[in-house]
Amino acid sequence: FHNVEGTWRPESLAMFTVIYYGLSCWTYGLSVSSGLFIPALLVGAAWGRLVGIGMKALFPTQDWVSPGKFALIGAAANLGGIVRMTISLTVILIEATGNLTFGLPIMITLITAKWVGDMFGEGIYDIHIQLSSIPFLGWEPPYGASNIYASEVMSSPVTTFKACEKVGVIIDALESQSHNGFPVVDTTVDSFCGAGANGRHFDMNQSYSIDYGHETTFGRYRGLVLRWQLIVMLKQRLFNEYEQDWHTYNWQTFRDAYPRYESIESVVADITDREREYTIDIRPVMNPSAYAVQHTASLTRIFRLFRAIGLRHLVVTNDRNEVIGIVTRKDIARYRSRWTGGKYLWHELQISHN
Repeated sequence: FHNVEGTWRPESLAMFTVIYYGLSCWTYGLSVSSGLFIPALLVGAAWGRLVGIGMKALFPTQDWVSPGKFALIGAAANLGGIVRMTISLTVILIEATGNLTFGLPIMITLITAKWVGDMFGEGIYDIHIQLSSIPFLGWEPPYGASNIYASEVMSSPVTTFKACEKVGVIIDALESQSHNGFPVVDTTVDSFCGAGANGRHFDMNQSYSIDYGHETTFGRYRGLVLRWQLIVMLKQRLFNEYEQDWHTYNWQTFRDAYPRYESIESVVADITDREREYTIDIRPVMNPSAYAVQHTASLTRIFRLFRAIGLRHLVVTNDRNEVIGIVTRKDIARYRSRWTGGKYLWHELQISHN
């Protein structure tokens, strides 16, 4: 633990580097707070000082040969090659040394480490994200994504709701599905939605999907409703048959439930079998201008929409504005490409939807 020059022996440094490098590889990924940032700095500083001691033995009269400087550059190279950080890591190391004169060599070292590392694979954090099956989007769309269309990456069939839907249908869908958003559709152009209490007509016997040859559609797209909105409506019993509740609800009803919404299981316990046959008008709470793309939209455009706006789901429609599928973040996060051996390799990750 002494920092006086000359107290470091090559034998102890070599032993420390090998042992600590093995421990770092062994403990990374375990559910313990072992860390990787500081161990990478220590290992890099150890072998950097080893190189500096070797250079000092070769050039004993040169003033520019300083094992301490080599230790700093080694720490930067080792950590930069592992995590692939450049600018932020440069600032961290300059702050640690307190000397701006090391800025340029540290920056050159980190850029070189990143370039060399990218030739062999991704950074260790990116690899761990893939191993954990986390739908994390990169900075740029995959190579060749402009030749892939929305109809190739979308999920189908789609769980949709009509503008006026039965309570039982909504409950069954929320209990069986874990999705956050659901498209709202009209199965017929002239369909109506209203409450039986005030004499308006609503037809609950329309089919959910229409088969046009090889294309299955799920109704004309009207908007998007979120899971928590449906749960709040079920909790407050905003049913068409309860006219007094239907006219008294307001947006404060939904604001009061934020941010911890109840689960569908806790709401279902209070709904009777008779109420399951009642209806809910989804139009007042749905988003009528939610983002949607046509089936001919490229994966590049879809990727940039998710990346820039932070979408979780994107409805796919056909030329007749009918829902044919939906794209989620997991659907596009599973496509990866990388430059290896002078060519791009395209592969699809297996991402869990649980």
